[in-house]
Amino acid sequence: MAGSGERARHWRYTELPGVDLLRARYVRKNFVRHTHESFVIAAIADGVEVFHYRGADRYAGAGALALVNPDTVHTGRAGVPEGWRYGAVYPSREVVAGIAAETTSIRGTPGFVDPVLDDPYAVGLVHQVLRAADEGNALAADTLLRVAVTRLLRLNGGVLPRREVRSAGARVAVRARALLEERMAEPPSLEALARELGVGSFALLRAFRDLYGMPPHAWLTDARVRRARLLLDGGTSPGEAAVAVGFSDQPHLNRHFSRIVGVPPGAYQRERKNVQDVGRGLV
Repeated sequence: MAGSGERARHWRYTELPGVDLLRARYVRKNFVRHTHESFVIAAIADGVEVFHYRGADRYAGAGALALVNPDTVHTGRAGVPEGWRYGAVYPSREVVAGIAAETTSIRGTPGFVDPVLDDPYAVGLVHQVLRAADEGNALAADTLLRVAVTRLLRLNGGVLPRREVRSAGARVAVRARALLEERMAEPPSLEALARELGVGSFALLRAFRDLYGMPPHAWLTDARVRRARLLLDGGTSPGEAAVAVGFSDQPHLNRHFSRIVGVPPGAYQRERKNVQDVGRGLV
């Protein structure tokens, strides 16, 4: 990445299925409100990251980890002028659940209790996972990942609460989300969506924000980027992916993709293609 010494690499290692990897240094980067389908385990090496999470700003400095559960809205920015440098692993729910079932006493859907944990040892483990993946050391990468996740769950793990959808407003929000997913490329206006669901615009806005942590338009942008990632993983070009998910053009996708994923879609896809090519070579 160009500009102010910022750089980032977002990739996968074929021998760690269900896990995304990131190594980055950011100074001016400002991650907008977004979610991940996977867990985020970000190990801060230098500087400070600030992220808004569950109604408050959280600060993670060198030797600490920023821990985000799946489908939980958060942001991200520098907490000091020099920015922050970190490495992160993004294990899927299935990966974390499997490790938790084998190595902890957590019964239920596992997750992290506190979003920031000071633990230089675990920070070192995460960076060792990334190094092992870079070196193609499958045994080390897999072992260290399992040790790191086990340690974090034992120190800071618990059962994730289930999202309640019992109220009438929550049920409306769920229906609204389903309609937006169906019509992602050509979504209705807030007023038209509310009318179709038989509620007022502001009632829908409140219900959606209460359940999903952001208004419908912000959720839709996040969902479009998620779907674009799937298309890019499958080989669709960034320009075609942009139009398919409802962005006006590739620059429109580039802007939102970078503010959520941390790298441009072209760089993201090149790393995915490299992994696929290596996988074919191994086969």
